[in-house]
Amino acid sequence: MAQQSRPSPPVSSPPAAGPSRPRGSPAPLAGGTGRWPNRKSFAAIDLGTNNCRLLIAKPSADGFIVVDAFSRIVRLGEGLAVNGKLSDAAIDRAIAALSVCADKLRRRHVTLARSVATEACRRASNGPAFIERVYRETGIALDIISAEEEARLAVLGCHALLEPGDGPAVIFDIGGGSTELVLVDTHGPAPRIVDWLSAPWGVVSLTESEPADLASPEERRAAYGRMRERVADAFAPFAVRLPDRCGAERLLGTSGTVTTLASVHLELPRYNRQMIDGLIVPSASMRGIAQRLAGMALAERQALPSIGTERADLVVAGCAILEAILDIWPAERLGIADRGIREGILRGLMERGG
Repeated sequence: MAQQSRPSPPVSSPPAAGPSRPRGSPAPLAGGTGRWPNRKSFAAIDLGTNNCRLLIAKPSADGFIVVDAFSRIVRLGEGLAVNGKLSDAAIDRAIAALSVCADKLRRRHVTLARSVATEACRRASNGPAFIERVYRETGIALDIISAEEEARLAVLGCHALLEPGDGPAVIFDIGGGSTELVLVDTHGPAPRIVDWLSAPWGVVSLTESEPADLASPEERRAAYGRMRERVADAFAPFAVRLPDRCGAERLLGTSGTVTTLASVHLELPRYNRQMIDGLIVPSASMRGIAQRLAGMALAERQALPSIGTERADLVVAGCAILEAILDIWPAERLGIADRGIREGILRGLMERGG
């Protein structure tokens, strides 16, 4: 599977600096509401390899106000690594979720929307045909974006949560079919993307690379080790280009993996975005949780309230990817973002004023 990697230009449409805000609230946008006197509604749809997500928001003086949201696990990339195409069942699940999104767009009178599809549609031989069917059946025009654009949008959506500091920073997004790693320079009014890599391993593709629900702890540990090796090999071209370690590395992650592991860290009985988005967790704690989960049987992971049945089979692959990231960028703390591509899309739409 091919990797895509090259330096990128600065992130566009950066949020302006502003006063402090409660953890979990969106970062401020430049310009306030004067440019949108009628308070238009904007929407972003992110159809990934594992999830379909929608966010509808209106601009406000200190950022934007979310008026509606939707998220559903659709596993669009299920079986893609073996068959090279999207399965009929996966397509049906995705279209059902996108139909819900289309209904929300109509009911909320959305003025302008951008809808993107990522790695599964980039890789699938029937990706373009799927995009055409989605438009016929839902009216949603999906744009299959490049890995570079995916990385840019993720950075734009979550970089405000980076810890303050002068050291180099890495932002990563563990998806269903790929993982984006971005080295950013934060000296200046907006973060500048110095280098990036899109590795062809996400929680779905990596899970499917190993047999499911192995019986013994020894077999599970061995499978986990093989996962980490695959990811390490994919990350190697990026790792050799990273700056020398200075002891002040900053790291921020946006994905279901990091938010799930942060929930386990806090021992939450159910997911709580307000407690997770913007949380800073010791990297050693995240490694410990990752290794503990990797040794558990599927039923044991399903019994954990922060994981449940929908993520229990995929979380181990996410743990392997996270540990591989910590191996090449050993920051002492990990920032957690429950925001990313959708927020990046909204910022771009709003700052252009529609």
